[in-house]
Amino acid sequence: MRILIAGAGEVGTHLAKMLCNANHDVILMDEDEDKLKQIDSHFDLMTIVGSLTSLEDLREANVKMCDLFIAVPPYQDMSILSAILAKKLGAKMTVARVNNHEYMLAENKEFFRQLGVDELIYPEQLAANEIVVSLKQVGIRQLVEFSDGKLLLVGLKIRTTAPLTDITLSEAANLHHTREYNAVAINRDGRTIVPRGDDVFMHNDLAYFITTKSGLSQVLNDAGKKQFDIKNVMILGGSRIGKKVAAEIEELYNVKLIEIEKEKSYKLADILEHTLVISGDGRNLELLKDEGIQKMDAFVAVTKNSEVNILACQLAKKMGVRKTVAEVENMDYIDLAENIGIGTLVNKKLIAASHIYRYTLRANVSHVKCLTASEAEVMELIAQPGSKVTKEPLRNLKIPNDVNVGGIIRDDQAIIPTGDTVIMPDDRVVVFAMPSGISKIEKMFSY
Repeated sequence: MRILIAGAGEVGTHLAKMLCNANHDVILMDEDEDKLKQIDSHFDLMTIVGSLTSLEDLREANVKMCDLFIAVPPYQDMSILSAILAKKLGAKMTVARVNNHEYMLAENKEFFRQLGVDELIYPEQLAANEIVVSLKQVGIRQLVEFSDGKLLLVGLKIRTTAPLTDITLSEAANLHHTREYNAVAINRDGRTIVPRGDDVFMHNDLAYFITTKSGLSQVLNDAGKKQFDIKNVMILGGSRIGKKVAAEIEELYNVKLIEIEKEKSYKLADILEHTLVISGDGRNLELLKDEGIQKMDAFVAVTKNSEVNILACQLAKKMGVRKTVAEVENMDYIDLAENIGIGTLVNKKLIAASHIYRYTLRANVSHVKCLTASEAEVMELIAQPGSKVTKEPLRNLKIPNDVNVGGIIRDDQAIIPTGDTVIMPDDRVVVFAMPSGISKIEKMFSY
């Protein structure tokens, strides 16, 4: 697939890296020549210096030959205009990044399609949704819902006291008469392992499991996690994400939001009817104590500064807060934040890249999620009639070593598969895949 990415910011650069690894013909376009030179030396792609809204520059980039045009510059107006122009010049499909919730309404999406923008992506809204979902389940580092929550991907830290510690996956499967989860990945010391039956769970592993709503308690118990109810939530930062999270949860929990900019805090107080908005510096320990951080069940740090978010969550944990969520936009800090025990990590560009990435896959894919602490993806693929995966039981399919099949949705029923399970046409299958395994598993699901 020929893909032109317009905008070499963090989202565009991360997308370029992902798509290069998937063997696409990738072109990255930006006005900043120095930025493109840095990227060109690291990735196997073509870079073009040019204006994203110049008809001449887009023509010179041969946009008419693009299968997919992705506009992800920092400015919304530029993003939309660039996608419209690309479509008019012949790009087959266009995606534009926006930061206005109004544009995401169903009736307005159709309006943009008529203009030439096929899909809109709003990273802040996606990040807020992920935080809200993470607050539903405590003790979980990462939670992703597939098929309206019928299947769940959960990331759990394995500690010494957990029943899973120091036993193999095969032994874990025998802990229960009926196993209600599959382990699909283990992140250990910054390295991702695609586990098989003889692999061992170890202390401090970040293990990823596919389970069902009914099976969640089993995997949590085996991982040594205890559930508790969340009633009080403190949010640090009145950013778009912070505002959206507060609006989503303020009728469910007692919510306090701390914003350092006084004018912004006044505006937030007017918008958020059931949230207590406090104007102050959330880095001030005395302020946090005065506002009762020690009584909070969850703490969400979503300022513009990754370092502040990490440190604030560390402080919250020392004060006894059991659930912490940090927005970490600096990719270099993700491993650090994971290793020092920050709870759930949220990264807008990874979330946006996940959302866009599914448009590049040849198989019928309804959902893709990039794992925050891993380079891998978890995908929900639809098995096509006559495809290879429908021919034999899983144990006989020769699934690639860099791929794991986690769960199946069939006629609204969730199935945790075993080696004897046969995938049926039109099944929705949740699959974990390293970058090297994506093209292989695509072929197995396509006819």
